Amino acid sequence: MLLADFGAQVIRVEALAERPRDDDEPEPGAWNALAELAQRNKQSLAVDLTSARGRALVQALAAKADVVITDRARTELVAFGLDYATLAARKADLIYARGSGFGPKGPDADLPAIDELAAARAGMMPILPQPGQPPVYPGHGQMYTAVMLAFGILTALHHRQKTGEGQEVDTSLLAGNMYGASLDLQAYLAIGGERMLQPISRLDAGNPMSGTMYMSQDGPWVTLTMPDTDRWWPIFAPLVELAVDDPRFDTHDKRCGANRLEMMQVLEAAFRRKAAAHWRAMFQEHQLSADIIESYEFPVADPQVYRNRYLVELDDPSHGKQTMLGFPIFMSETPARLYRGAPSRGQHGAEILHDVLGLSEDDITALRAAGTIGG
Repeated sequence: MLLADFGAQVIRVEALAERPRDDDEPEPGAWNALAELAQRNKQSLAVDLTSARGRALVQALAAKADVVITDRARTELVAFGLDYATLAARKADLIYARGSGFGPKGPDADLPAIDELAAARAGMMPILPQPGQPPVYPGHGQMYTAVMLAFGILTALHHRQKTGEGQEVDTSLLAGNMYGASLDLQAYLAIGGERMLQPISRLDAGNPMSGTMYMSQDGPWVTLTMPDTDRWWPIFAPLVELAVDDPRFDTHDKRCGANRLEMMQVLEAAFRRKAAAHWRAMFQEHQLSADIIESYEFPVADPQVYRNRYLVELDDPSHGKQTMLGFPIFMSETPARLYRGAPSRGQHGAEILHDVLGLSEDDITALRAAGTIGG
């Protein structure tokens, strides 16, 4: 999808014999938000991969392609003749990109590619909640993995442009989850220690004015990111009804040392006296490094998000106006665009086989009649 958004022709090959994934086909006629995101801007070819003719069609398409992308198990790919070695024998400069579960090497290379399982092994889930609470699955690993896979493909294409060489690219869900936690993991590698493996209470933060959260009067939490407290204290103190020269908190060492917990208790009470909107207005007026922690309701209504096309609105002929995730990258000359909705299964089969492989209308009709292709 990322590559298609920026202009790549992406053909989605679907196996006729397989049941569609749940997120691809919900209730008939319903707006399928997840499929519209993941499959937009693609063409669809539905093929019977259990037949020799169907496999030959896909192999022929791969021989015409710059890139083949898959998340299938390696055993299936070998069985279908769609593994890297087989396809590269026909097209030596092919870029073959695979999204795996746990990487291409090692004893777990063929485990299922399921994000929750990869996240469970990446180390972050136990330290996300407050102490005593169950581990939290963040659900972000698959998107990190998708971005890195696209990056790997572009890097491989750049290498091929210089050398003429193709190659295999693998990005795993395990790597994606670890990459999302890279700052914490790198800190653990550098420091180590049992404490880094445990969830930390917000009241155990070393700095009451940095990396700390306080609940406002009406519920939303306030987050402060002012590690250099001496810089911010003269502006911040009056906003929370504290004197700048309060002897308990008049130096950085007092605020973050001996009187740290007392200051956190004072701030807890202060932030609960006013609503979140008041605090945001104060932060903005005084240009403080602080804000309100929002739910998804906030970016959906944020003009900044639409101005930068992080969310886009479209008029669907069947479902009316819909809001979709937009494009995370700004390009001044070659911007991403939404030019085709998610295809129905096999929707573009005849077009693909004619335009890419040069098959005639009679050939395509015969393939459809034989059950080799759908749509």
